[in-house]
Amino acid sequence: NYLSWVLDVKLHLSAKKLRHTIDKDNAASNEERVTALIFLRYHIDDGLKYEYLTVENPLELWQNLNDMFEHLKVVVLPKALNDWSQLRFQDFKTVSEYNSTLFKIVS
Repeated sequence: NYLSWVLDVKLHLSAKKLRHTIDKDNAASNEERVTALIFLRYHIDDGLKYEYLTVENPLELWQNLNDMFEHLKVVVLPKALNDWSQLRFQDFKTVSEYNSTLFKIVS
């Protein structure tokens, strides 16, 4: 769910006027950085929390996560879009088979 998580985080940080804390060459105050970092740490998977435990800058954490999951846009998203465009109800014997395939594409 990385792609939807990114959008949610950007929207939330924008609403809190903290979006600049994850932009390169920002002039965020220490308080703003800490607030953004708390939010990012709260909303990432526990395994990732421990992996990036020593990161104290929200920009660095954001870039590390981006580097880790960027392949989703390059590899997974085009395949999912292709599968979605090829999905036809008439190709399935039952509605449950269609739903199963549909949920696989969405996930």
